[in-house]
Amino acid sequence: MNDIIIASNNKGKINDFKAIFPKANVIGISEIAPDFDVEETGMTFEENAILKAETASKQLKKIVIADDSGLSVKALNGEPGIYSARYAGEQKNDQDNIDKLLSNLQGIENREAEFVCAIAVSEPGKETLTYVGKAQGEIIDEQRGENGFGYDPIFFVPSLDRTMAELTVAEKSAISHRGNAIKLMNEDVGERFQ
Repeated sequence: MNDIIIASNNKGKINDFKAIFPKANVIGISEIAPDFDVEETGMTFEENAILKAETASKQLKKIVIADDSGLSVKALNGEPGIYSARYAGEQKNDQDNIDKLLSNLQGIENREAEFVCAIAVSEPGKETLTYVGKAQGEIIDEQRGENGFGYDPIFFVPSLDRTMAELTVAEKSAISHRGNAIKLMNEDVGERFQ
């Protein structure tokens, strides 16, 4: 069984990776580098994922996977975008972020949105690889479902007639932005993680 180090302290993200790599030992970076922190100064999801992966890989001298992901709402010119986790402030509170988003969407009919995930795979001495996955949906006003995290309770997936938070872990992994990015990564370098 291979170790997969994820450069994130977000338990929701780590659980998503565990669901996608059930045979691997998925390790959140805080388990081996408790003080690890990277200032996300990139202007895109890809730039931030690369920053995290390369910093962690250099520090640990191991292969590291990092992702940067978030929600992009068409009517809000892509907001909250790279600021998804801290949309309502640096405390990164999911409910506050949802409340701010719904407030900003009041009176707006077009609720098209997409989740975007950029994954970076960094290995010492090699070029960092990136993969981008997306999931299409729309924002609803009523929070539904108990699963997932972040904006999942208001991100409605029309093809499944449910929100992301109403999906099982397996269902979400099959259609999520992170699942789609990981599929692309697996097609390219998946044998490293089996």
